[in-house]
Amino acid sequence: MTKAKWQILVVDDELVMRESMAAWLREDGYAVDTAASGREGLELAAKNDYAVTFLDLKMPGMDGIETMQAIRKVRPEAPVIIITAFATVDTAITAMKEGALEYVVKPCNPNEISLLVARVIRLKNLERENRILREQLSDKRSFRGIISKSPRMNEVFRLVQDVASLRSTVLIQGESGTGKDLIARAIHLTGERAERPLVAVSCAALAETLLESELFGHEKGAFTGATERKRGKFELADGGTLFLDEIGDISPKLQVDLLRVLQDRTFFRVGGAEQISVDVRVIAATNRDLQAAVRAGDFRDDLYYRLNVINIRLPPLRERLEDIPLLARHFAERVAAEISRDVPGITDEAMARLLGHRWPGNVRELENAIERALVTCRSGMLTADDFTFLELDTSGPLPGSASLTELERTAVEATLRRTGGNIKDAAAILGIDRSTLYDKIKKYGIERG
Repeated sequence: MTKAKWQILVVDDELVMRESMAAWLREDGYAVDTAASGREGLELAAKNDYAVTFLDLKMPGMDGIETMQAIRKVRPEAPVIIITAFATVDTAITAMKEGALEYVVKPCNPNEISLLVARVIRLKNLERENRILREQLSDKRSFRGIISKSPRMNEVFRLVQDVASLRSTVLIQGESGTGKDLIARAIHLTGERAERPLVAVSCAALAETLLESELFGHEKGAFTGATERKRGKFELADGGTLFLDEIGDISPKLQVDLLRVLQDRTFFRVGGAEQISVDVRVIAATNRDLQAAVRAGDFRDDLYYRLNVINIRLPPLRERLEDIPLLARHFAERVAAEISRDVPGITDEAMARLLGHRWPGNVRELENAIERALVTCRSGMLTADDFTFLELDTSGPLPGSASLTELERTAVEATLRRTGGNIKDAAAILGIDRSTLYDKIKKYGIERG
């Protein structure tokens, strides 16, 4: 995490002390603002959510305690550290009673200040992570960390719960970026194997010989470079779950080998003579049409039927538009926490652009788009201008330079088309009131059917 993203405020009426503190903290990589009075410090604190605020205790006008009390009215959780040259037990007790996080005595030690700030920021990071985790766990729209309110995704969640404790092989099919790996993880964590290993292999990432060794392991000397025995993913997943991602890309030879393991639950390491038995639940995933691959002779039909005992199809994001506002806000909050920025809002025009994009990369593309927009955003709101890199597309690509009015009209039309003109459902997807939607339909002369 970039330290410069953390802002620190130093309030002290002594110029030398103020500038010295700021210089130390900037050397540590933090962004630092300074104020010469309590009143000036309060004005800055009202505009910015500082990670740490240093307040001198004795200042003309508003002293440190009064300034801290005023800041706490604006920022109740603001971490404040009191600094003073007049160290007494009474002043320390008063500062701590009023909510000061720490009490530091002048002359300040730069190392002490550095350690103190680092500790506060570690705590803030933990608090953010815990808050996000609590919200995910308590959110009724979240299932095993997967965010959705789509009826089609709810059907998937119910199927996951139904099959989680079975031993049957599962085939997850869906476009790239729809979250097939998350569904595989949800199946594992929901079932009786949750305490056992979940081992994942990307079948598209390795050449045939490397993938064979990765899956089944090898004996020492089995091939050049095999300097010692290696256990494969099937052995490592024993008692648990093996997730085979992009299963449609494996070679004909590996299709035969995999079929044998699924039938017999046994295999040999590469170069080995010992038959190894395992208890592994296999979950496979692909973005290919395996039935078409079977018809074309590129994929064994017997392996396909072995894998396709339980089939889960994930809908693309363009078919679950109601999830876009939900996911966009979720990703904005998570990315903001990661880069130490306030969580931004998303304007209606920006949301219209998100709803109008076809998302060929699905949820993964949306996540990347939110991160890109947030990193380059210069205000507290994500606007349509922050998403100009996205092409708007409902029935076909529209120019990336479409006006905000065109974006909004297109989003409303697309949503009404998808809901068959149902105002209640369309308003819920767009995140607006039904009366507002009626106004927009009238404004743009849109047919509801």
